[in-house]
Amino acid sequence: MKKQARILLIYTGGTIGMAKDVNTGALVPFDFDQLLVHIPELRLLDCEVVSVSFENPIDSSDMNLQHYRVLGDCIYNAYQEYDGFVVLHGSDTMSYTASILSFMFENLAKPIILTGSQLPIGDLRTDAKENLITAIQIAALQEVGRPVVTEVGLYFEYKLMRGNRTTKINAEHFEAFKSYNYPDLITSGVHLQINHDALWSVDSKSVMKYHKNFDENVMIVKIFPGLNERMFRSMVSASGLRGVVLETYGAGNATTQQWFLELMKELILRGVHVVNVTQCAVGSVVMGQYETSAMLKNIGLIDGKDSTTESALAKLMYLLGENLDAKTFKIKFETSLRGEITEKS
Repeated sequence: MKKQARILLIYTGGTIGMAKDVNTGALVPFDFDQLLVHIPELRLLDCEVVSVSFENPIDSSDMNLQHYRVLGDCIYNAYQEYDGFVVLHGSDTMSYTASILSFMFENLAKPIILTGSQLPIGDLRTDAKENLITAIQIAALQEVGRPVVTEVGLYFEYKLMRGNRTTKINAEHFEAFKSYNYPDLITSGVHLQINHDALWSVDSKSVMKYHKNFDENVMIVKIFPGLNERMFRSMVSASGLRGVVLETYGAGNATTQQWFLELMKELILRGVHVVNVTQCAVGSVVMGQYETSAMLKNIGLIDGKDSTTESALAKLMYLLGENLDAKTFKIKFETSLRGEITEKS
C-alpha cells in the first residue's frame, strides 16, 4: 500500500493568512486550525497536512535573521517526521526568505515550498486557494517512493520556480514572481508538467546539513549616475561591515572615476567581500568583458554571475558565517552551491 505523504504547513504571516470578518469586512488573522473548513478541497489531496504558525505572525517586511532561524529550526526539528514542507509567507520578501532557506539546508532531500497570495484567503477572487493547494500537492509529489522536488521552491500563479532564482516583479498582478535566468521547475495546468532536467538534485547518500550561523553585517549598494564619493564613502564606512552586494550596470560595469576604484581597493584591503551583480533583470555579470568591469575584476571583486540580488545577499550572509579565508570565499561564491547561478559548461 502506498504510504501517504505527511506535509508540514508553516504560517509565518502575510496576506494569505488573512480573512475578512463577515460582520465588519475588516481583515483578521486566519485560524489555521479551521483550514479544512475554509478550504475543503484539501480533503481531496492524497496526503496528511499538519499546520503550525509563528507564535506572533509577522508582516514579511519585518523578516530578519532571528525569524529565519525560527523558521529554519521549525523545519529542521521536524525534518524526519515529514515528507515535505510548505511555508506561507508574505510576498514582499519571499524571494529573500527562499534564498536564505536554500543556503540553510545543504543536501536537502525533501521539498521546502514557499507560497503566499496577493489577496486574502477569504476574498472572493483570492489566488490563495490555488497557490496553497498546488504548493501542498507539489510538496507531496513522489516518484518511486521519493520526493520529486528536493530543493527550496517558490510557487506562485501556476509555476514552481527555484527559490533562489526568483524576484518579485509585480505588486498588483497575480503573477507576482519571475525566474528570469532559470526555467520553471513545474507548471500547473490540467496536469502538473514537471521539468525534470531543471530540478536540483544531490547524492542520495549525502547527509543533510543545517546552517544558521549567518552574518548580517552586509549591505546592498546600487550604482547610479551621479553617485558621489562623499555619499558612497559614508555608506561603506560602517563599522563592522563585512560584505557588500554591488548592483552595477549591464554586464557588471561601473564608473571608472579614480575615487571609486580607490574606494573599492580600500574595501578589499579591509577584508570586506564585494560581490558584483547586475541591475538588469535578465542576463549575467561578465567580469572583464568591458574595460569598466575589467578594472573591478583586477581589484578583486567577486563575480556574482547571474545571481539575483536576493540570492547574492543570502549567499554572502551564509558564507560569511562559515569563516572562510578570502581565496576560498571567492571560489565558493563563484561556484553554484544550490543552483543559484548558471555555471558555463
